[in-house]
Amino acid sequence: MIIVTGVLMAKADCVDQMLQLGLEHVRRSRTEDGCISHDVSVDGENPDRLLFVERWRDMDSLMVHFALDASKGFVKSLAPLVSAAPEMKIYDAAEVPR
Repeated sequence: MIIVTGVLMAKADCVDQMLQLGLEHVRRSRTEDGCISHDVSVDGENPDRLLFVERWRDMDSLMVHFALDASKGFVKSLAPLVSAAPEMKIYDAAEVPR
């Protein structure tokens, strides 16, 4: 399984618009083949910070997701709203049995 984490910092008065765009993006992404989950939330300690967590079946599914016009458009729409460079990390993970 592939896990993606992302952080976006909003410019002043832009977090609501960013959250709306983020919600549209995650809802669309959840319908894609290979998407296990895709979520966005507001940081409880910093309301201008959005956190994204995604789980994908495999790297091929994630690469298809990144290549979609909708995903590229999402990234482009955020550019004027962020106050810092976005942070993204990608992990190859396996569930640990309990």
